[in-house]
Amino acid sequence: MKRDGHIHTPFCPHGTKDKLNAYIEKAIESGFGDISFTEHAPLPSSFMDPTPEKDSGMTLENMLTYLDAIRQAKDAYKQDILIRVGLEVDYIIGHEAETRSFLEEYGSSLDDSILSVHFLRVNDEYLCMDYSSEVFMQLAQKAGSVQNVYDLYYDTVEASIAANLGQFKPKRIGHPTLVHKFQLAHGEKIDDSRRIRGVLEKIAKAGYEMDLNGAGYSKPDCLESYPPANFIPVAESLRIPLVFGSDAHSVNGLHKHYDKLYN
Repeated sequence: MKRDGHIHTPFCPHGTKDKLNAYIEKAIESGFGDISFTEHAPLPSSFMDPTPEKDSGMTLENMLTYLDAIRQAKDAYKQDILIRVGLEVDYIIGHEAETRSFLEEYGSSLDDSILSVHFLRVNDEYLCMDYSSEVFMQLAQKAGSVQNVYDLYYDTVEASIAANLGQFKPKRIGHPTLVHKFQLAHGEKIDDSRRIRGVLEKIAKAGYEMDLNGAGYSKPDCLESYPPANFIPVAESLRIPLVFGSDAHSVNGLHKHYDKLYN
């Protein structure tokens, strides 16, 4: 059965307002039998979103409305497709306790969830690593080098795998090489194969799943999946369950690049 386990919704403040039923009907038409809506979870209230529009996550006020909307869709289409209600939860160094409290409150309402790293901390300042190539280079300047950004990213992903976020901690690690998003923009050749393998080994040891994310193929400064296709056999050899994710923020992006990864 074809599955897409990483899909955003009209509740995403930085996505489109394409309607939920449009996503679902396209999934059915495309032969998918299992989809997860994994909207960006509200960020911890003590965390200041560093993006200009402060729109990295859904507002807490929308959480119950979001959950109800997915439940209604799940019921309405239950004869045609399996719909899972989920979240993409940010792992943010220093905000683990608040993230754990959030998951304790809402985790029992979820069928699926992803744990991702977007924000990196340098000298007590947070930047959204994947926001833009300009922000990435600001991060590299503050961290001392592009290599240091890569190392900080993988350190943070490894911390997310080890973190105690309670019984409802997401069991799937999102786009584990997102740091590659601007690899063609910064122009440096970084050999991070050892770090990627180390992350995969930690995912395997923890018994977690991995988001096999196709969105990087659509990014002009990346042009590869997260992780790159040559690491898929490594993940399979470690017996990591791989769940395709289009990371769609629009109906047009739904299931994009599935055929590149499953041919």
